[in-house]
Amino acid sequence: MPRNPFENFPPTTPPAPLRLVVADDNPVVRAGLTALLSGRADTTVVAEAADGRAACEAAHRHRPDVILLDVRMPDVDGISALPYLVPLAPVLMLTYSHEPEIVQEAVRLGAGGYLVHGEFDVEQLVRAVRDIKEGRPHFTTTAAGALLSQLQLHATAHSGGELPAIPTQTSPQKLSLMQCNVGQSLRSRFRLSTREAEIMDLIASGMNNQQIAATCFISEKTVKNHINRIFAKLHSTSRSQAAAKWLGVA
Repeated sequence: MPRNPFENFPPTTPPAPLRLVVADDNPVVRAGLTALLSGRADTTVVAEAADGRAACEAAHRHRPDVILLDVRMPDVDGISALPYLVPLAPVLMLTYSHEPEIVQEAVRLGAGGYLVHGEFDVEQLVRAVRDIKEGRPHFTTTAAGALLSQLQLHATAHSGGELPAIPTQTSPQKLSLMQCNVGQSLRSRFRLSTREAEIMDLIASGMNNQQIAATCFISEKTVKNHINRIFAKLHSTSRSQAAAKWLGVA
């Protein structure tokens, strides 16, 4: 009998599932998220919370990998709890609230991403959780559009002119194009090259290095070199921080 060449290698151990805290005042939403995310090999819900205060207590007790946080909750809402939660774990906003001012404030206070209910499926949610854990920003279309609309209003107020309206809902392709147009106007402020501005737009859209490399037809090593220079110019230490500055909310 031929010898198995792999018999001396121990079996690989799958990575431990990401530990999550789910904070939402709606018990149906909480139960649904817990059922979806705890029934997987890569994620598990270690605690639920019905308001921001309970979320802080759960985060202190369980030290999760990521906190999923609603905006509108009784007693202490999500926005009020954010400054206390961000030092404990990365926070992903998961909510029906999509008002531009709320999205902007959540990012300003340290949220690593913002997902609006109805715009993602389970796999997209899990991908967003992984991104937030790794420091990569993740926004659904409406949330990203809300940030861009706030940036437009900010630019209009400072220029005294009028800019064409940016819709809060659009296709990912149109959203990417709008981000490129906005990025062109920010290049001079941050002194980014054309290529660096293009890569910063893709970072802000939630792409990882592999996706950026494929989009720009360059190697991942080149992408990393560009990102290092971008971080230096934006005085940022993470993708979420750089994206917030690039989108004008930090």
